[in-house]
Amino acid sequence: MPWIITKYVIPAAIVVAVSDWPSALLASLSLVTLLALTRLYLDKQSAKKIANHAWYTFRYVVPTLPMFLIFPRLFARFGFWPALALSAVITVVCFGTFVLAVKPFGIKSL
Repeated sequence: MPWIITKYVIPAAIVVAVSDWPSALLASLSLVTLLALTRLYLDKQSAKKIANHAWYTFRYVVPTLPMFLIFPRLFARFGFWPALALSAVITVVCFGTFVLAVKPFGIKSL
C-alpha cells in the first residue's frame, strides 16, 4: 500500500497543486523527473537506464518550450481545449523538427 501512495498519489497531488505561479515554479524544477529517477532507482533499474532517463529528459525539454509560449495566446483566442490540442500538435511538430535538426550531430532522440 505505501508503494501505491508513492507511485500514484504523490505525483497526482503535485499535478493538482501546480495551479499558481509559485507552484508552477516549483514544478519547473523537475520534481516529476526527480520522482521518476527515484522510482527507477527504487525499482532497482540499472545505472545506465537511470542516466538515460535523465539524458532523454534533458533533450525533450527543448522542443516543448514553444508550447509554453504559444498556449496562453491560443487559450485567449480559442479556449482551453482547442488551445491544449493545438499546443500538443505544435509540440509534436517542434519535436520532429528538433529530431531532424540534431541528427547531423549524431544525437538520436528517438
